[in-house]
Amino acid sequence: MKANYKFSNICGTVYQQGNILFTPDGNTLLSPVGNRVSVFDLVNNKSRSLPVENRKNIAAIALSPDGNVLVSVDEDGRALLVNFNRGVVLHHFNFQKPVQDIQFSHDGKFIAVTHDSHVQVWRTPNHLIREFAPFVLHRTYTGHHADVSSIRWSPDSTCFITTSHDMTARLFTLDPLEGFRPKTFAGHKDAVIGAYFSANGKFIYTVSRDGAVFTWTAKDEPDDTEAPQLVSPAFAHSIPRIRWGVHDRHYFNLPHTKVVCTTFHPPSNLLVVGFSSGVFGLWELPSFTNIHTLSISQEKISSVAISPTGEWLAFGARRLGQLLVWEWQSESYILKQQGHYFDMNTLAYAPDGQTIATGGDDGKLKVWSVQNGFCFVTFSEHTAPIMGITFAKHGSVLFSASLDGTVRAFDLVRYRNFRTFTSPSPVQFSSIAVDPSGEVVAAGSTDTFEVFMWSVQTGKLLDILAGHEAPVSALAFSPTGANQLASGSWDRTIRIWSIFGRSRAVEPLALSSDVLSIAFRPDGVELGASTLDGQITFFDVRSGKQSNVIDGRKDVSGGRKADDRVAAANSSSTKAFTSLAYTADGSCVLAGGNSKYVCLYDVREGEGVLVKKFQISENLSLDGTQEFLDSRKVNDAGINIDLIDDRGNASDLEDRMDTALPGASRGAGDMSVRKHRQEARTKCVRFSPTGRAWAAASTEGLLIYSLDDTVMFDPFDLTMDLTPEAVLNILAEGEYLKALVLAFRLNEKPIIQQVYERIPRSDIRLVARQMPNVYIPALLRFTSEHLEKSPHLEFDLIWVQTVITAHGRFLRDRSGEHAPVLRAAQKALGDVEGSISRLCDENTSTLQYLIDQSVVKHGLDASDSLDD
Repeated sequence: MKANYKFSNICGTVYQQGNILFTPDGNTLLSPVGNRVSVFDLVNNKSRSLPVENRKNIAAIALSPDGNVLVSVDEDGRALLVNFNRGVVLHHFNFQKPVQDIQFSHDGKFIAVTHDSHVQVWRTPNHLIREFAPFVLHRTYTGHHADVSSIRWSPDSTCFITTSHDMTARLFTLDPLEGFRPKTFAGHKDAVIGAYFSANGKFIYTVSRDGAVFTWTAKDEPDDTEAPQLVSPAFAHSIPRIRWGVHDRHYFNLPHTKVVCTTFHPPSNLLVVGFSSGVFGLWELPSFTNIHTLSISQEKISSVAISPTGEWLAFGARRLGQLLVWEWQSESYILKQQGHYFDMNTLAYAPDGQTIATGGDDGKLKVWSVQNGFCFVTFSEHTAPIMGITFAKHGSVLFSASLDGTVRAFDLVRYRNFRTFTSPSPVQFSSIAVDPSGEVVAAGSTDTFEVFMWSVQTGKLLDILAGHEAPVSALAFSPTGANQLASGSWDRTIRIWSIFGRSRAVEPLALSSDVLSIAFRPDGVELGASTLDGQITFFDVRSGKQSNVIDGRKDVSGGRKADDRVAAANSSSTKAFTSLAYTADGSCVLAGGNSKYVCLYDVREGEGVLVKKFQISENLSLDGTQEFLDSRKVNDAGINIDLIDDRGNASDLEDRMDTALPGASRGAGDMSVRKHRQEARTKCVRFSPTGRAWAAASTEGLLIYSLDDTVMFDPFDLTMDLTPEAVLNILAEGEYLKALVLAFRLNEKPIIQQVYERIPRSDIRLVARQMPNVYIPALLRFTSEHLEKSPHLEFDLIWVQTVITAHGRFLRDRSGEHAPVLRAAQKALGDVEGSISRLCDENTSTLQYLIDQSVVKHGLDASDSLDD
């Protein structure tokens, strides 16, 4: 079992805070998610997350004009300089103070950063050279009396304009200019949100929070001594030398609405404005013509961006976690994604490993595509938090259990809720399981401590299993179809029910503490259970005896919260696993709990060895990511400054309003305070059926970890004379079978791919038939991966067909051992079938259209000839 799983993507969250921006080519959108940056490819419909993490939540990001360098700055002003194409951190830097905005100059040579009421300009570091101190300060600019909120560079990068909460904008030059004094643009009655240059440099537009747009242009002063300089051909001196004055004042006139964010597209003179009511508008300047207005969210729009071509508008709404890309000319969505509003409670992989379903505290059930990371369907029938979800074995039906007292079945072909199961008296359901045939669904209750069973076809209640003396926390059917249902409860027992047998036998298994989670091994022989005391206990299902136990308290514990009175090592809140999952081959167990760690244990042959610990987050904005608290953050009153409610300093009225209960104290630990720090924890972990990835429902979203085989040297049967050169020489001689076997022994993907693609089509059947059995799983897995990425469709399909035909008996006899490989092949074939069927449908429609047009044309030609 390989354990080199690496973080690959974050799915459940698309936007959290900070600014969103487009890449220079306009095809990709960057969005901050916690302390990571997600990259959305809008053309190929894919998403990925950069493998870099900031110390805290990201406050601002900026991308260089050539698209090579990304700067991400967190809430404290600590920045990462990242090679965007490679996803590698080049340098760490601390700006010392929180950053509101950061902008690259248009020539890419300088970076302007807000620094309280000052602005700092730094020289852009070279991303091709490793330097000891790559950030070099060019100049610091002063003049504002309050925090600077935004910066915009002039088209020629010789000057920039800044806006501030002091209700002014100021124009600064990059380098000192003789006789120049920074220009002040005053007259607004509220904080200035943004200031922009027109494409020709003749206009400056300023937008304030109260909805005023001022247009500034050159004053007409023919007798001015500086008039000759105004008509100077040098564009560098025209903007600073102009005496700017207000040319026009415009107002949005939207009552009880504030401007939250703006952006401007100079080539088309389009101003995009996002309001606190969730409405955005598009205006053409300087005429101030309203082109477009649309309500796209229930909450205020936090960030807005416009693509370089001006066709696509991107919006981020922080409170709802929404990310939208709108094409304003055709009035259609290019991208519309939203994460769970509250915590994500549970997840489940589809049997083919292509999709993941998640359920959250907001009562929504979302289905995500593993391949592109997007949510493609959301079910909102539940009215309370969803506590458990599971797929039927054939994968087109999804079941969910909720605290609203219902269990629902969803059809993933027609996207509808086709069954709703309820109990005779209202109860809250906390766990769910479906039998391998998909005919019976069971749910455990927290109120009556009973297990309810329904028929999926009729929707009728079949049976109520009573016996537990505390809430039922976990349910699992035996995966082999042995008619056994295991239920775990807080009464410190597991009960194994023979549900379809005549005897209706019940076998109770006693444990030392409350049961939190249970899981069957894929072969149905072993049952694992995690308990509140941090132990994972394994039972032999046939004999009912305990076969193994893992004490994981020290493995899972870690992280001290800001208000903890005890050290992380002595805290009992993080020392238990709340979720268990077996790997596809049953050799390892993945366990996660209320801590920042997810543990992978090898449980073969009665062992319980910790293989690897994965830290799901290093975000210091979350509670529980630090082992030791920083004593410098404790003030004279003995209170951690992170726990002090600072909402009174917020700029918007709705953010400043106090929603605490009347008379309640505002100190640390007050249960009436509506603001709380999120904790780093894992509520659910699941392994992919293909064995190549696992997913965790964490505080930050749906984290996906997958195997990274491209950089790993893992030879199978290495000898001294086995080298890449030897393999290529044998391939050149035409000994394809020998070359392929040696390539798999060397186990380097580029070599295997080179040999695989060089084998003639006519020799595939012969090579596949003579391939030794020990290399068949590796060959089938490689062919499946190649099928997903390669254009050689028929070539790969012939390989898959030949391997399964020639070695089907071998694979069937060891189906349990090779289940992940077979599922990977099934997933690849399903992808190909879907893409080909879509292509055929499109081609059929196109051909039908062309035929119809030709018929119409011939009819017109015939009528014209008759007229003649």
